[in-house]
Amino acid sequence: MLKLRTYITALIIVLSLAVITLAGELDGYLVILHSNDVHGRAYTTDQFFGYAGIKQAKENLISQGADVLLLDAGDFSQGTPIVNLSQGANAFDFMNLAGYDASTLGNHEFDWGSDNLFKNAERAKFKILCCNILRVPGDELIFEPRNIFTLKNGDKIGVFGLETPECATKVHPDKSKGVRFLGEKDMYNAAQTQIAELRQNDCKLVIALGHLGDSDETAPNRSIDLIANTRGIDLFIDGHSHTRIPNGSKEGKTLRVSTGEFSKAIGYVAYKLNKDGNYDFVKCGLFDKDNIFAPIMASANLPMVDEELKAHIDNINEEIVKELSKPTGKTLVELNGERNPGNRTEETNLGDFVADAILWEGQQCDKDVVVGIANGGSIRAGLKKGDISMIDLKTCCPYGNTVCVLAVKGSELLEAMETATYTSPDELGAFPQVSGMEMTVDTTVPWVPGEQYPDSTYYAPKAPGSRVTITSVGGKPFDPEAIYKIATADFLAAGGDTYYAFKYGFRTAGENTGILVEDAMVEYTTNVLGGVIDEKYAEPQGRIKIIK
Repeated sequence: MLKLRTYITALIIVLSLAVITLAGELDGYLVILHSNDVHGRAYTTDQFFGYAGIKQAKENLISQGADVLLLDAGDFSQGTPIVNLSQGANAFDFMNLAGYDASTLGNHEFDWGSDNLFKNAERAKFKILCCNILRVPGDELIFEPRNIFTLKNGDKIGVFGLETPECATKVHPDKSKGVRFLGEKDMYNAAQTQIAELRQNDCKLVIALGHLGDSDETAPNRSIDLIANTRGIDLFIDGHSHTRIPNGSKEGKTLRVSTGEFSKAIGYVAYKLNKDGNYDFVKCGLFDKDNIFAPIMASANLPMVDEELKAHIDNINEEIVKELSKPTGKTLVELNGERNPGNRTEETNLGDFVADAILWEGQQCDKDVVVGIANGGSIRAGLKKGDISMIDLKTCCPYGNTVCVLAVKGSELLEAMETATYTSPDELGAFPQVSGMEMTVDTTVPWVPGEQYPDSTYYAPKAPGSRVTITSVGGKPFDPEAIYKIATADFLAAGGDTYYAFKYGFRTAGENTGILVEDAMVEYTTNVLGGVIDEKYAEPQGRIKIIK
């Protein structure tokens, strides 16, 4: 921390001419601080600001006279043990203490079930805003769609929230029961209604908190799709795709911003009240560990972390770490937890290990299981060389998914692999990591969608097998007419993500073992690998070939 303060002081001297103001004279400024996809990185480290850093950023700006709104674009209550073990409740408490004014919801807020989310939401002292989540039956809004914040001078700022319609498939279907998500035109219309209401209430700025993202796979439900189909949004704070936009992105008349992920950065957008009573855009950017703090924040006399909140979070985290840090095994090789290139684009050594563990656990339930499948999006962190603890495994695979066994026809397995790779070579959370089978994905062949899956944002392939070729299953040539028993996470078995082809098989002839994926990884390492992940997993084992 001392080194950080020294660097900040030096940076201030160098950038003194660029400073908007360092004398505590931010009267007339409105600063929007924002975060997204924090995913449980609540604690403050050399990599993450955490909520103690976020809180201090807000307090520093207020102390200089600015009006400040602290907003979050979702996916805050899942991702690390400090929030996972409380099923998200701790995240709501930490955000209360950090002084958040409002948040929308991400798809991972539903990971513990809709009833749990509703219970957690009652803890929030900040506004939870979302205009496209409806209760069924009845179709009434579950959360407040919008809120008007009043500044010190009486001016009004309007904020509304949007959830990704991909919740219908990116969340275990059983965990979003009784909830409907508006997408595409229905979502655009819902947003336009909120914009109109806020404008009619004389809001000087209209801000959208949208957990939509800009990934191609999400079209037509991306933030850029919504902006293109609405009018009147001044600022769109984005999440979901973990996109880092250092200087904002101008989409027509709308400024779109996003911090990336994990509280590695704190986003800011500064406006200045002009003589006509309107707010002129001044500057936007990211406070991060690379450029330290932007000039609007920089002052050697201001603390960088709220020490009281940091100590509170550290104490909770230390107890959890102590409990979960006992070694459960070790690895002699580093296992790749990256997204792209990584588990969402290609076979990885960690993907092989996770799929092998799922296959082995499935075989303890049914000896005829021949395939294990994990989706790349369920792998959120790698494993470094050395001892492995349960906290490492829960960070690697944090969703609390259980291993399920089901029977599928060969043609259904092929369909699932075709849809799970439909964006390849571009990344997709559904990308399969497999055990017990070999396959080829020819990305030079265009993806051609067929009919849309029921209650899904995804489409069946028009011609399964046009891009994907399964060469072997269980060491034997693939047969589209054969019945194969497979093991996978309950999320995929229930038709989550692109895996709708598994849904019927699981419902009619599936079994949930109740064994967590991370526990399966421990048991596989102990019982099969002798407690050591060795050089066998040094590299991917050639189960998936990508033709580009």
